[in-house]
This record gives sequence, C-alpha cells and structure tokens, in this order.
Amino acid sequence: MELNLVLDTNAYSDWRRSGRWHSNIALANRVILPVVVLGELLHGFRKGTVFEQNLGNLRAFLKEPQVEVMPVTLRTAEIYSEFLLHLQTQGTPIPTNDIWIAAIAHQCRGELATRDSHFISLPLLDLAVE
Repeated sequence: MELNLVLDTNAYSDWRRSGRWHSNIALANRVILPVVVLGELLHGFRKGTVFEQNLGNLRAFLKEPQVEVMPVTLRTAEIYSEFLLHLQTQGTPIPTNDIWIAAIAHQCRGELATRDSHFISLPLLDLAVE
C-alpha cells in the first residue's frame, strides 16, 4: 500500500529541529508539502535570524525525489468548502490555513503529520501516528 505523508508546518519544523516524524518521512512513498505550508514556513524563516540556512534546507528537501509541493486546485476548494461547513455546523472552528492544509491532505489521500489536535474535528481526515 502506498503511503502519502502530508506535512503540516509544525511537522516539518519538528523534523528539522528534533527529528520527530523521521520514521514517517522515511517510510512514505510520497511526502507532500501543501503550498500553504510553504507560505507559512517562508514567513517563519523571514521572521527568524537564519533565513538563508532555513531556505537552503527547504530547497534541498524539495529536491528529494519523493517530495512534492501540492498546489490549491478547484477540487481543493470544493473540499475546503465542505470542511469549513462541517466545522461551522459542528461549532469547532480551526485556523483557516489549517482547513486548506486538511483539504489538500484529503485530496491526495494522505496522512497528515501534525501535532495540532484540532484536526480531529475533521473525521474524513487521516492523521499520521508517530
């Protein structure tokens, strides 16, 4: 069975800092970074003191053959709208960027690597387990 692992922003950061999620990344056939995650990472890099180093590490990671960036598509927007309606109906809001990340993870049939517990509010989403 093919494993598609989708990295949330905190999962990428945790992996870089401490090696957390390393086994998941190593076992994955595809490691997917939603374009929204890239935006969040770049924002964080710009606020920090080692922008060039972080950017270089990210660029090297993106060159790995199993790593790909997933853009937002019309299908992503459809899933986003379904997830947002579900969350509103349920009364369990989560950050907007996280809904986009969840939509991309669901669209590519991936397991989302994250430490954010609010993603459990989306029952159609598969969450990675360390």
